[in-house]
This record gives sequence, C-alpha cells and structure tokens, in this order.
Amino acid sequence: MSVMRRFLDSEAAGGIILMGVTVAALVAANSPAAGFYFALLNTYVLGLSVLHWINDALMAVFFLLVGLEIKREFLDGQLSTWPRRVLPGIAAFGGMVVPALVYLAVTWRDPGLARGWAIPAATDIAFALGVLAVLGSRVPTSLKIFLTALAILDDLGAIVIIALFYAGDLSYPMLGGALVCIAALIALNRLGVTSLLPYLIIGAVLWVLVLKSGIHATLAGVVLALTIPLDAQPKKTRTETSPLHRLEHALQGWVAFAIIPIFGFANAGVSFSGFTPSALLAPLPLGIALGLFVGKQVGVFAFSMLAIRFNIADVPAGATRLQCYGVALLCGIGFTMSLFIGALAFPENPALNDATKIGVLAGSIASALAGLLILRFAPREILPVRGKQHVVDAHVPR
Repeated sequence: MSVMRRFLDSEAAGGIILMGVTVAALVAANSPAAGFYFALLNTYVLGLSVLHWINDALMAVFFLLVGLEIKREFLDGQLSTWPRRVLPGIAAFGGMVVPALVYLAVTWRDPGLARGWAIPAATDIAFALGVLAVLGSRVPTSLKIFLTALAILDDLGAIVIIALFYAGDLSYPMLGGALVCIAALIALNRLGVTSLLPYLIIGAVLWVLVLKSGIHATLAGVVLALTIPLDAQPKKTRTETSPLHRLEHALQGWVAFAIIPIFGFANAGVSFSGFTPSALLAPLPLGIALGLFVGKQVGVFAFSMLAIRFNIADVPAGATRLQCYGVALLCGIGFTMSLFIGALAFPENPALNDATKIGVLAGSIASALAGLLILRFAPREILPVRGKQHVVDAHVPR
C-alpha cells in the first residue's frame, strides 16, 4: 500500500474518531461530570496546566507530523512540481483570504475581536477526509488528493500566521538558544546523519526554548520537521526508509488516533448552560461560523474555477463542477486548527473561548453536512470547463 493511501486511510479513520470525541467532550461539559472535566484540564503538572500540556506539547508533535508531510509533499510528492501546486495553491489562498474578510466584515464594530481573523482560515484535514471516507468511491481520487494538497498548503499558511501574528513578548536569550539548536539540526542534516535520535534530542531542547521565548512552542515541531533528511543521498532515488519517512510513519497512528482526539476532547467541550440560539448571532461566533461556511466555500470554489477557466490550472481528473463545489464546502470544516488559533487569539478569556468554540462547531458542522449531501447526490460527469484533465496518481513517487 502506498504512503499516500496509508495517509488517506489513517487520517480518514482519525477524522471519524475525532467526530466521536467531539460529541463526548460536549456531553462531558454539559453533564454532572462537567466540574471534573474542567478541573482536570486546569490541573497544573510541572508548571503547566493539563490543557497547556496538550496544546503546547502534544500539538507540537502534531505540527511535527504536519511539517514532515509538507516537506515530503514538496520534495517527493503531490506538490513536487509547479503544475501540481497551482490549483491547490490558488484554492488554499482563496480559502484563507475570503473567510478572514467575512469574519472581519461581521466583527468590524468590535476592534477587540479583530485578533481572531485567522480562526476560520484553516481546514481540518482529518475531519474533512473522515467525511470523504463515508462517501467511498463516489468521490474521484483526484479530488481526495486535491483536498489533501489544499489542506497541507492551508496548514503551511496557518503555521506562517501563527509565527507572525500570535507571538507573545519575546525573550531574546531564549530565541538565541533556539537558533543554536536550529543550527545544530541543520548541521546534522548537512553531515548526512540518518539516526533520528540526535534530531529528536535537540528537538526536545528546541521545544523548551521556544516555549520560553514567546513564540508558540508548536512551531518547534515544524522547524524540527524541516531539518529531518528525506534521503541521506539526495542524488539517488528516494526510498521509504529515509529518516523522514520512518518518523512520519511512526507518528501517523499516534497523531491520528491519540493526539488529535485528546486535543479535540480537551478543546471542544463548551457548556451550553444559559445558551440561547441568539448567542450564535453574536459577532464572534457568527463571524467564525460564516467565515467557515460561507467564506471557505466561496474562496476555494471561486478561486479554483477562475484558475481553471483562465487555463492557469488543470481540472482534477474525472471531477464535476458540483463535486468540486462539494469539496469546497468540506474545506469549511476548520475544527482542529480553528480551535487552536482561537485559543491563541483570545488567551485567558473564557467567554471569548466559549464563543469561539460555538462558532467553530456551528460552521464546521454546517460545512460537513452540506458537503456530504452535495457529494452524495452529485452526478458523475466530467467537469465541462476549459483546461486539460490532469490525472493525479494516488501515490507518492518513490
């Protein structure tokens, strides 16, 4: 079985599990166990709360896997050539800009909410692929690959946004130490070191330094990923025994079936005590929900169709316009990354955090249901637009 196929399968299964833990978190937060649930998350262990350990440490492993996937896809996968990058790249750009504009248009009367503009800008690949898994062969493989590539580029954009806009007060001594660690990781790569142990040891030190530097600690995972060698001898054919492939394979199951579900369970729980439907119409949750449900579908679909219409990008093989629209709807499932960015945008503000969760859940659920219905009943005929059919293999080149 190919790397891409295993990736799709594991992420899809992980998305289905994520749906289950989301329901469990909402039940826990609105049951007699709510006190225990919230108290556990706020319990301090070794200087950090359990919630911070999950969001800063476990999610650093998630971002490590994301970084590995980004590097592999750009060097050896479905994003390794410019023609393959064009359509998902343009779609990802539209899918980040339009939701942010929708959010700002809804919340502009309250300047304090502007910091949350990036919340609806990311796609949750596990959740989206989980929905596609339910549809099976009704969706062309080319669109599954397109969604995966788009979500990976989306993650790359989210990483840049977190680094640029969600840093705290910087500690320059800690940043200096982090730069020394990065230099050491680059040196290991240049020297052709293929053992993962030295990379992981230095990466752990890097995580501590970044945590204390004011930059979000999860970015240490991305930096570490980019220094892991794809092949010790780049002039030769790359194989799945490279350090990057080994680490990626080792992490996939843990991330899909443990880390992301734990994150979802810890962050999706919101109490509906005193909640009324009108609360969803408050600027923050409404801006997030509309950004995900309206902004994402408009940004991804419109930018994609324009790119195809003007022959800038190729048509996904065997896809119809309605199927492309259905996939654009699924891009509005922003669960994991949206909750993560929301926690960074409004730290230490329980009211805004709860409003963020409500908006993310509403927008993501609406996008998932609408996308599922469209793709379930979409006719299967080739997309009648200009541009050539671009056949995409469902495996990563060796």
